[in-house]
Amino acid sequence: MTVAAVVVARDADPLAEAVGRPAVRRVVDSAWAGGAMPIVVVVPDAAAVESALAGSPARTVEASGAEAAGVLQGVSLAASVVVETGAVLLWPMAMTWVDPETVTSLIEASGRQPGRVVRPAYAGEPGWPVLLPIELVPDPSAVDETNSIDDLLPAEDVVIVDLGDPGSVSGMEVEMDALPAYEGPPEPVGGPPPEWGAQAAETPD
Repeated sequence: MTVAAVVVARDADPLAEAVGRPAVRRVVDSAWAGGAMPIVVVVPDAAAVESALAGSPARTVEASGAEAAGVLQGVSLAASVVVETGAVLLWPMAMTWVDPETVTSLIEASGRQPGRVVRPAYAGEPGWPVLLPIELVPDPSAVDETNSIDDLLPAEDVVIVDLGDPGSVSGMEVEMDALPAYEGPPEPVGGPPPEWGAQAAETPD
């Protein structure tokens, strides 16, 4: 299944410095390294982030109205770029410190439970980005000017996965050096690794 990333500026400055890179570029690089494709960045002014995204795989959508409406524009573009897109990672740009491994883990978790919303957590706190199956994306007609990215998520049937990533719950308001160390999932998200050779080992010589 192809999983896209839709990054939304929200109240964050996409060009804010994030340990040597613009915030928007750091998020795009994490999404790309984690296996998300395509990557769409929703901003009020696409030209403003053009140089920051140069050489990256990201595409941009200009949206200055309701946050949720901009997200849906991004989802629409992602689905048109890759028709096999089965889910999207909804990613507020302020969450600049998400580890690429968290992206990979969310994709793996979705593969085990297709059709379910998958959300990362750290120390019991739900975080971002949230993986939303394409079939659960609301119709644009159901979104108005008051809706935010949070309103696109269902209230129930959400799979919460502890991925040990403090960056999934702390955004650019916290310095990266002030975050706890990345721990990673307490157990493999894709299930226990196969016991290669176990059957042969149990076979008498």
